[in-house]
Amino acid sequence: MNKIVCIENLEKTYKTDSETLTILKNLSLEVEPGTKNVIVGESGSGKSTFLNIIGGLDTATAGKVRVGNYEVSALGEDELTEYRSHFLGLIFQFHYLLKDFTALENVFLPAYMAGVPKTVARDKALSLLNDVGLSDRIDHLPSQLSGGERQRVAVARSLINDPQIILADEPTGNLDPANAVMIGDLLFSMADKYHKTLILVTHDMSLAKKGDVCYAITNGQLAERAI
Repeated sequence: MNKIVCIENLEKTYKTDSETLTILKNLSLEVEPGTKNVIVGESGSGKSTFLNIIGGLDTATAGKVRVGNYEVSALGEDELTEYRSHFLGLIFQFHYLLKDFTALENVFLPAYMAGVPKTVARDKALSLLNDVGLSDRIDHLPSQLSGGERQRVAVARSLINDPQIILADEPTGNLDPANAVMIGDLLFSMADKYHKTLILVTHDMSLAKKGDVCYAITNGQLAERAI
């Protein structure tokens, strides 16, 4: 089976006038399509940086990053935009919903902006919001939704353009324990339902246990970890 993610000898170094700090070094990873992959590590270990490099939101200092047919480290800005909007679904610790738009509008806008006819985008957004249990909240603004509801909208939005991979960076980090469990369960169930590869960064080991495989970043290096 072809690997959907293939990372070789990745390095990320930050340089200042006084020092050179290597966050990630000689890091390699292969991901099978359809699997649920969890990355854990201490705060500051580089796990979010690693996810951002996969997502084309940050650049590696050295190494190769191939995701699908994309050589991410070699993409120009227009190609990166296409990659992020069509091949990836992104979920962050903060929901990043547009505050002046309803839940429905927040979900269908990425598809509409990608050229999907508005009625088609709207119908798909309605279906996804129903999947995440928000069919009765579609006309609410983010300010009228709870933290858990806002993150459910973000989960629905991440799927609107039918991406191959969902990248989730601490998606439960801002939630109370009950909502954290609910969002964790929802994320894995939606990935299963829509046959998506999931790469999830978390410090929550109970969430990590839901994955097919868990990796830990320690001293800049990645190793598989028993869960």
